[in-house]
Amino acid sequence: MSARTSRLLTAGTALLAAGLLLSGCGEPAAEDASHKKSGIRAQSGQSGLSAPRPQNEPAPQPREIPGLGPKTRAQIPGSARQAIVVTGDGRDEGTGSAQRYQREGDDWVPVGAAWPAHNAVKGWTDRHVQGDLRSPVGVFGLTDAGGHERDPGTELPYDTGPAFVARGTNVEGQPLGDAFDYVVAINYNRKPGTTPLDWTRPLGMGRGGGIWFHVDHGAPTQGCVTLPKPRMRELLRWLDAESDPVVVMGDAASLAR
Repeated sequence: MSARTSRLLTAGTALLAAGLLLSGCGEPAAEDASHKKSGIRAQSGQSGLSAPRPQNEPAPQPREIPGLGPKTRAQIPGSARQAIVVTGDGRDEGTGSAQRYQREGDDWVPVGAAWPAHNAVKGWTDRHVQGDLRSPVGVFGLTDAGGHERDPGTELPYDTGPAFVARGTNVEGQPLGDAFDYVVAINYNRKPGTTPLDWTRPLGMGRGGGIWFHVDHGAPTQGCVTLPKPRMRELLRWLDAESDPVVVMGDAASLAR
């Protein structure tokens, strides 16, 4: 056999071997690739990535203020980012609690713990009139503050002076004492943007007015909502004029409507 023939046979053998090697990787290669792809799918399933939400699954709903029904929620302005909810213990009761909320995105989030509160001695009404000794049910803006003591650091306009001295007695005959040391006007039948002492009554004098948050004097009121003095200071410091704060107030059954 010539050297040239030997070289050709050797080259052919090498090509055949290479072909066998390639074909040996080829068929199993498809199988191996399938296994590898399956492995990738298995690993991706274990990677901690959340599966897409099914198309028919509803999106998470915003967190609403608990205890408020659709009628009450509809009265809260879309611009309001702060709310203090005063919930009376009963339609004809003068006691209750107050809880603050802050809107974060679309969610209403509670701020701190609930505070004890008093309201009018005869409870609540949907149509307040002068002298009925009931607090008005509804959602009202909080735009103006004041008091006998100096501004504790509120962002609301704050009026002060001797006119805020509380004279007389409460419904139980006890002196009012420091009741008006701090006040926040509740915008029921009043002109927003004025001192709490302003007597403008858009609905007429017969519908009452002068409904305030003020310092608790140990008993129900003639129509106002009262909080302990430290809580009044805290409320004044918390209220942010740019957040369009509101009070949502009434007995639990009325607020749930």
